[in-house]
This record gives sequence, structure tokens and C-alpha cells, in this order.
Amino acid sequence: MTETNVTEATDDSPRTVDFWFDPLCPWAWMTSRWMLEVEKVRPVTTVFHVMSLAVLNEGREDLPEDYKKRVDSAFGPVRVAIAVEQHHGPQALREFYTAIGTRVHPGGEEVTDPTTISAALADAGLPAELVEAADDTSLDDAVRASHHEGMDPVGQDVGTPVIRINGKSLFGPVLSPAPKGEQAGRLFDGFALVTEYDGFFELKRSRTVGPDFD
Repeated sequence: MTETNVTEATDDSPRTVDFWFDPLCPWAWMTSRWMLEVEKVRPVTTVFHVMSLAVLNEGREDLPEDYKKRVDSAFGPVRVAIAVEQHHGPQALREFYTAIGTRVHPGGEEVTDPTTISAALADAGLPAELVEAADDTSLDDAVRASHHEGMDPVGQDVGTPVIRINGKSLFGPVLSPAPKGEQAGRLFDGFALVTEYDGFFELKRSRTVGPDFD
């Protein structure tokens, strides 16, 4: 995959925002819903890309064993997502992510369950046979390429979500619940503003709530 060219934009000119997700991550889901709200109130288009929590955490010995097993098992839906992008394009990937994310996060379905993946493909109007990509290891190089395009610019000490705007990639924002309407737009304005300063690296506070899918 080639890096998306993002030019500096004025408040009224269109912006392209690149967003990386693993279908497993509820925090990426929250941020993606925020970006869809932003699109309603700002001249913004969000382009969705695949990353993998399994790839991100390869070789780490400091993680709980149950978490490592969980992210490794979730490689299947990541492969399906990259297959959707390869065969049907970025808009189809966006629609598949919305479909599977709706089932998994507010819906409570299991992301690794082939039934969930198949239902999400149907919801997005995609061919049923794409579920077979979950076991297709030949897709792993493409997953890794997409992953590294998004994650390498932000370093190894962060996870997902990752957003690129104004040519700058940042981890976050981590949100709960996702703001709506003009509040979503104002938050985006501030997020975009910090990317204009090349020396900006980090803002953070400890999370005190879990994902609120309202």
C-alpha cells in the first residue's frame, strides 16, 4: 500500500483523514464512530485501513497470556478485512468494518466467529466466500504492510486507534462515548490543530470509564 498524500487544508477545504483499525478493538470502534460524526459537520473524508493487534504485540513477553491468545485468534477477521479491501476497494472496507463492528461492539457478537464474519459480509453486500480469507495466510504480508504503514510513524509504545491528518500520525483520540454533531466537529478541529505543530507528541490521562457505545 502506498501512503495517502494529505495536503494542508484550510477550515473550508476538504481533508482526508486516514484511520487504522483492528475489528477487535472497542476503542478504535469508538473513534471511528466519532469520525463518521465529524464527516457530517466538517468537509472531511475518512479512509479506513487495516492494522493488527496480533502483529503489534508480536514478541512481547509482558502481556497476559489470555490477552495474547485473544489477539492472535483475531487475525482471522483482519485477514477478511484486507481481502475485502483488495477485491472490492476502500469503500467496501469501510462498510464491512461498520457491519462487523456493529455486531461485535454494541451487538456483543464474537469477532472471531465465522457466523459473525459471514453475517457482516452479508450486511455489507459482500460475497459470502470472503469468509474463507480468515484462514488464508497468504494475506498476511498485505496485513503487515497495511499495519506498518499506519503504526510505524507513531512508534511502538501505542496501540489503536491511529489517525493521520495533515501528514502527521497520532495515537488516539480515545473517546467514550463518541461525541456527536458540532461537539464532534469541535473536537476534530482541536485534534487537527495539534497536528500542525511538528514538535507535538503526547496528551494523555488515565481512562476512568469503559467503552460507551451510545
